[in-house]
Amino acid sequence: MVKKQYVGESEKEDSTVGSKKRCTDSLAPPPSAVSAKQRDEVERLYKLQMPEDFYHFWEFCKELSSEDPRGALKEALGLQLVGPFDILAGAQEDPKNPRPNFHLHWRYFYDPPEFQTIITGPEDSQHHIGYYRDTPDSLPSFTGENEAKKGCTITQIGDNVFAAVHLFLLRKRKEKASRKAGGEDIEQLEEKLKAKADELDLSLEQKTKAMKMRDKKVVTKTFHGAGIVVPVDKNDVGYRELPETDADLKKICRAIAEAKSDEERVKAFGPLQQIITFVQFANDECDYGMGYELGMDLFCFGSHYFHKTVKQLLPMAYNLLKRNLFGEILEDHLTSRSHENLDQLSGH
Repeated sequence: MVKKQYVGESEKEDSTVGSKKRCTDSLAPPPSAVSAKQRDEVERLYKLQMPEDFYHFWEFCKELSSEDPRGALKEALGLQLVGPFDILAGAQEDPKNPRPNFHLHWRYFYDPPEFQTIITGPEDSQHHIGYYRDTPDSLPSFTGENEAKKGCTITQIGDNVFAAVHLFLLRKRKEKASRKAGGEDIEQLEEKLKAKADELDLSLEQKTKAMKMRDKKVVTKTFHGAGIVVPVDKNDVGYRELPETDADLKKICRAIAEAKSDEERVKAFGPLQQIITFVQFANDECDYGMGYELGMDLFCFGSHYFHKTVKQLLPMAYNLLKRNLFGEILEDHLTSRSHENLDQLSGH
């Protein structure tokens, strides 16, 4: 179980990493009506603390549709509440799958361990929205979105779920306007969502001041673009750059993934093996961010040819950074990495 943190708790981590308080411009909203029992169940199954806006959004969707809160946004926006929302709905009490793994529940192909899916969108692109945490014991740094059928890119869309859905809604409204389709349901939903966010003092900005402050702590963007944060001390110990640019590393990866024979592939692994040797030196000198970056880039590239190397690099980096839960999530994901069967509570 994650240790509870409360607004106002003193920061106990290095200032270069997201503090245990929520990185947000929004003032802390008042506690929602979700019971302590439900909260404990979410945190027990996910081993992650959820932000208060998550629980408020559940109450908001119950107001929209008391019979089916998870489907409250389906008609207007094509969005479905999933993941930890399934637990609030009690779906885990009678799962069709007798042994669900919540590390994998709605974990899409390119989702790094830092990303936790909470809403699914258009199925053709496997669009989904989730919380992104820099460490397992911190609250989310931002909400992001990814389209798994298109690639690994994670786009930042606000610092709470109300902002994320509002930004998605604005895009949807533009699409409907261009098709001259009726958008009355979207306009009504927007009014309600903005009123609730205003009542809770939650920002609807895509990029808040706190998110911009996090950007200054990001040591490298990685292939997914959302960036990684690691502690770096006053002597610049904690991270060193990879010897290859992103473009050159992708060329190395393509040469391996697209090799026409095992012999050709072994040869193509040579430059990557050299970088891994540099990572080992970096780990010896406490620059743990280098292996973190390389492991994440190889994970994001997506080829199964890199899974063994990712398993060597990333769990080690997470262990050295004391982010062991992320290592557990990653290892589970690599054993069952797929574009299909993402709902752990169904009987697939």
